[in-house]
Amino acid sequence: MAGTAAADRTTAEDAPHGAHRDNHTHRDVNGGWLRPAVFGAMDGLVSNLALISGVAGGAVAPGTIVLTGLAGLAAGAFSMAAGEYTSVASQRELVLAELEVERRELRRHPKDEQQELAELYESRGVEPRLAAEVAEQLSKDPEQALEIHAREELGVDPTDLPSPAVAAVSSFGSFAVGALLPVLPYLLGATELWPAVLLALAGLFACGAVVARVTARSWWFSGLRQLLLGGAAAAVTYGLGVLFGTAVG
Repeated sequence: MAGTAAADRTTAEDAPHGAHRDNHTHRDVNGGWLRPAVFGAMDGLVSNLALISGVAGGAVAPGTIVLTGLAGLAAGAFSMAAGEYTSVASQRELVLAELEVERRELRRHPKDEQQELAELYESRGVEPRLAAEVAEQLSKDPEQALEIHAREELGVDPTDLPSPAVAAVSSFGSFAVGALLPVLPYLLGATELWPAVLLALAGLFACGAVVARVTARSWWFSGLRQLLLGGAAAAVTYGLGVLFGTAVG
């Protein structure tokens, strides 16, 4: 009975603690949607707010501001989507090409690749004999060996490459939503710039605060940073609009 109790205690102590299992999870940091979505929303807000502010500084009619804002929304959204698609597709094609090189080396020189893997584990503190045994076991499955070499040598997971289509759609949608905010007050009948500025700055603060949930920054710091950057851009372009509007007029 005593031995059974001791074994039970050992099993309980060795088993992962429930709180540890619940807390020790990680967010997806390799996904292809988060970066373009965040960047798209921020870019849409800042660029269209700055564009509308610059045009409004030139003392033009509200209809002209609306047309300018909607044109900026469409042009920016398509540009973001095309740029993200090309960027992610190029990155993916490069990784696939390097994976093919690694696959060819595994097929032609399996022993050399196995030794390379063993040396890698040795360099990380694994005892040489154990490192050789682990490398041998892992190298029995060519696809598993390829995945391990890709992780260790290229720093990528071949089973979780970003999708160009996901990146393009994410950036297009988020840019369009962000760029719509500064135009929205004019679409609802506003004739002055300040409602658009207030709504856009509130959107920038909200975006920054949301981004803070997936970073180590506090929500108020991230939100305030985005608000100040967007406000500065709008102020500069408004001043340029006043200057050039006066000169042209």
